[in-house]
Amino acid sequence: MLRMKKIAMLSLFSMSAFAASWTGYISESHCGAKHADGSDGSIKCVTGCVKGKGAAPVFVVGDKVLKLDAASTGKVMDHLGRKVTINGKLAGDTVTIDSVSAAN
Repeated sequence: MLRMKKIAMLSLFSMSAFAASWTGYISESHCGAKHADGSDGSIKCVTGCVKGKGAAPVFVVGDKVLKLDAASTGKVMDHLGRKVTINGKLAGDTVTIDSVSAAN
């Protein structure tokens, strides 16, 4: 039984370690999905909260709000409040970004 649990955990970890691509919005930790529309108001609010109040940027995909690892935070600073496509890896609820670009 213990061996099956270890195999299941390793399989889950391996699956989440593969690179993937997602399109969503860069928001901030306090408001989360509230600012996932790319509007001028959302861009202004997210930018103000991240740069002015120290909120952490997050990545919103559908109804999921995902954290960014420390190394990925700097990669999204030019995209605050905007729609982006991210290539990276997901581990639990945290994304490690390999690349990020503006999306239409």
